[in-house]
Formats: sequence, C-alpha cells, structure tokens
Amino acid sequence: MIRVLLADDQLLVRAGFRALLDAQPDIEVVGEAADGEEAVALVRELAPDLTLMDIRMPLVDGLAATRRITSDPQLRAVRVVMLTTFELDEYVFEALRSGASGFLVKDTEPDELVRAVRAVVDGDALLSPGVTRRLIKEFAARSKEPTGIEGLAELTEREREVMALVGIGLSNEEIARRLVVSPLTAKTHVSRTMVKLGARDRAQLVVLAYESGLVRPGWLG
Repeated sequence: MIRVLLADDQLLVRAGFRALLDAQPDIEVVGEAADGEEAVALVRELAPDLTLMDIRMPLVDGLAATRRITSDPQLRAVRVVMLTTFELDEYVFEALRSGASGFLVKDTEPDELVRAVRAVVDGDALLSPGVTRRLIKEFAARSKEPTGIEGLAELTEREREVMALVGIGLSNEEIARRLVVSPLTAKTHVSRTMVKLGARDRAQLVVLAYESGLVRPGWLG
C-alpha cells in the first residue's frame, strides 16, 4: 500500500483528495493536517510514503514544512508533492529547492492525481519537460555562479551527459533516443547518477544539474 498524508488548510480539498485516493486499491490516506506544523508532526509520527502539501497554509507554510521534512535524515524516504492553485505559482521554484519531488495544481484530473502519486513513490519527479524548462529559466534568472556539487567528480562522462539531459527536461525515453541506447540503459544511468550525488529523486537532480553548471541557460533554445 502507498501511504499518503494530506496537508491543506481547506477541509473540502482534503475530503475530495481522500475520497479519490482511498478508492484506489493500492493507496491509503493515513492522516490529514491543516497547517505545516501539524503536517511535520504527523509525518514524523506516521512516516507516510508521500505527503501532498499545500504551499499556502497558516502558522507554518508548505515550503517551511517541506524543508523540515526533507532535511531530516530519518524522513529521507518521505516524498513531498506541493499542491498549488496555479501551475506557474511563484513558489514552485523555491519548493523544488526545498526538496519537493514535484507539484500538482489542485484542479488536476482525478486520473492524473492517482498516476502522480504512484509515479512519485516509484522515484519519478512530477515535472513535465515543459515545466522543467520553465523552472530552469527561473534558475537562470536567479542564479549565482555554478558551485561545486559533492559527488560530481565521481560521475563518469556518460553520467554527466545523462545528468545534463535530465536537467534540460528530457525523459528517459528521450535520453535513450538522444544517446542511441535503450530506455532501460538510460534509466540505469539516471539512477546511478542520483545515487552518486545523493539526490532524493529526479527533481533534485534537475536542481543539481543547473547549480553545478552542467546545464546552461543557452541550452534552452
């Protein structure tokens, strides 16, 4: 079972998500929180696989709560997906830097919500290539000079190439076509790169690709 925690200050939103997710044979909502403080406490108590976290909440907002969760070594296995009203929410950029595995708009289609929960728990980032490219443009606009990333020197030349392709928003299938390898080989390279860099998931790998300088703004076209 995929165990999910819902964190949103709107009762109706939580009720709707709970009804949809609990109807799935492989998903169980194990708790609900109305603010970030409560969300962090319940994550520590219940250790869910995934937390759906509203960005804007009273007392402690979703960004601060996400940072607390993702910075706690004991909660490393917990994935956080941010809930936002608009796809281009100004806080989405900061959410990914805070350790979120992606984001969903609250009016997403029911089937997409269920697919997203399963995908993130499987280790995928909830970011479409188009969204990834927009986020990298945000990095470009706000960036400082590239910094040294721990573990970068351990990557092979192919792993660096794969990391850069992940950074510009390519899927495993697109990477496979670009490098003329099988999708399974591409996925293996991505997985090994994340392990060497200690990246929680694909979303963090995108952040590291840009901050290390492997991805440059000019690549976006």
